[in-house]
Amino acid sequence: MNASSPAAPNAAKTRMRWVHIGIGAFFRAHGAVYLQAADSAGQWHLQGVSLRSPDVRDALAAQGFNYTVAALSAQGIDTQTVSILDDVLVAPEDPEAVLKTLVDPAVKVVSLTVTEKGYCRAGNSRKLDLSNPDITHDLSAAHPRSMPGFLVRALQRRYEAGDAPFTVVSLDNLPSNGEVTRSVILDFAQYLDPNLANWISENGCFPNSMVDRIVPRLTPEHRSQVSAVTQRDEAGLVVCEPFGQWVVEDDFVGGLRPALERAGVQLTNDVEAFERMKLRMLNGTHSALAYLGVLAGFDTVFEASNDPTLADFLDRLWNEELIPTIAPPPPGMDLGAYASALLERYRNPGIAHQLQQIAMDGSQKLPQRILDPLFENHRAGRACDGLLRVLAGWMVFVRTQVEAGKTLSDPLQEVLAQAVRQSRTPKAMVDALLSIEAVFGAYPVETIRDDLTARVLQWAEWGD
Repeated sequence: MNASSPAAPNAAKTRMRWVHIGIGAFFRAHGAVYLQAADSAGQWHLQGVSLRSPDVRDALAAQGFNYTVAALSAQGIDTQTVSILDDVLVAPEDPEAVLKTLVDPAVKVVSLTVTEKGYCRAGNSRKLDLSNPDITHDLSAAHPRSMPGFLVRALQRRYEAGDAPFTVVSLDNLPSNGEVTRSVILDFAQYLDPNLANWISENGCFPNSMVDRIVPRLTPEHRSQVSAVTQRDEAGLVVCEPFGQWVVEDDFVGGLRPALERAGVQLTNDVEAFERMKLRMLNGTHSALAYLGVLAGFDTVFEASNDPTLADFLDRLWNEELIPTIAPPPPGMDLGAYASALLERYRNPGIAHQLQQIAMDGSQKLPQRILDPLFENHRAGRACDGLLRVLAGWMVFVRTQVEAGKTLSDPLQEVLAQAVRQSRTPKAMVDALLSIEAVFGAYPVETIRDDLTARVLQWAEWGD
């Protein structure tokens, strides 16, 4: 039975399961909303899995895993109740329960929001990082810790039982996220059993996807605003902007998926252009605002994007440096109009999106958001001054955080901090950071070293 088939007479017997790993605020405000809208026939269960913390499970359990999504804008607050989520499992508490869920033949799709670092890649490659402590553990343990470990151990059990694999859909901000997922999964499986890897390769599906909705961290102000509308103060509340987009390749095992198109999901045979557009034009300028905005003394995207100097910088970055790297544009998309719409979204007064939140995990985000378009422009002889300025801003941001005694929220925090502490001059710091193979190893950094150093020197705190 495929997603476009009419509902079976006995829906209770035909209900299928979708599992989501990484049940944080983004998925609850985005993916779960789409799935609920798509499942008008009531044929799908949604099961959440947390690989780290019980916080979401504990917040939602008392209210039957129902929660409110509040879309905030200048026009007010629009709320809806999401009730498609059945339960949340916490992997560290009971990894076997997670595996048993994933092994259930009724599970047809597993989706992911585990952030860039959750893929356990070697640097920015598509290869599995065998030195990652979680991967080292998972390759020899029955009960895994990592996302690749859980997926492959579950697929191994399904393979041994003669069942079909599930489709794996990444919703993380990675170029070709489905292909990245497929690669690390196959690498892991190959180390366990080459026959298992072949079976996954031949029978599994890993569609690429692009997701877009700004979901800021919940603040006391958000909670107070929503409570004034709903007349209750509930656990599990998530806030977001009204805009939402989901583009996904229509490539599912056995064609089994919800009727996503009914919820406005764009189904396509090629997500790449949409991915590149969003990663560079939205995520890239988000990172630009994060580093430059913090250095300018701002706290939120709203504040930073309303600053005339930064707004002018964004306009030039979009039109002179980012749009030229997105050719051809996605079908039906006017990139200039998309940039204008992004600025309006950033200036939504209801969204207090913290710049420090966006700045997290910068070493993982920079390659696809900033470095890829920077070096593409440099090779083509096109303008790249703005992207160089963003990269310099990241370096100065790292320095200011370290010198202020703050812990960097980054998987390479110790490496970054050591590079700063051991550098006596701006040039030495630039050289030390550029030597970090996991971030810059794939790029010809010698071609930009001098220009980058000059921009780092422009920040007043360096002195003469």
